[in-house]
Amino acid sequence: MIDFQQGFVKLAPINPEQIMPLLSPMIVDNESIVAAFRTVRDSVVFTDKRIIAINVQGITGKKTAYTSLPYSKVQAFSIETAGVLDRDCEIELYFSALGKVKFEIKGNFNIVHFNKILSQYVL
Repeated sequence: MIDFQQGFVKLAPINPEQIMPLLSPMIVDNESIVAAFRTVRDSVVFTDKRIIAINVQGITGKKTAYTSLPYSKVQAFSIETAGVLDRDCEIELYFSALGKVKFEIKGNFNIVHFNKILSQYVL
């Protein structure tokens, strides 16, 4: 499993179609992607059912670890909007038996709107 205590390097929003070749074996029937983010090699995808963290491993990148975090296990969450000097926004989720999971998002991303979407699945 991915070590969430170290957190992800700053994630950049991407078009969900870019991640589908890597993600399609993991998606279940009637599951749709809400938002997708990528670092240099790793990705995080928010669906309407869960969060899927994709950790590409090894020199060749052929080994991949998938971690599924269901919204039903989220006990609390918070967001932090970008500021003038700190242009990154953050999402922190607190999972039972796992602890805090933090995602830093760089670039232009509407975290306030995303908070409403996330609230629909967590609350």
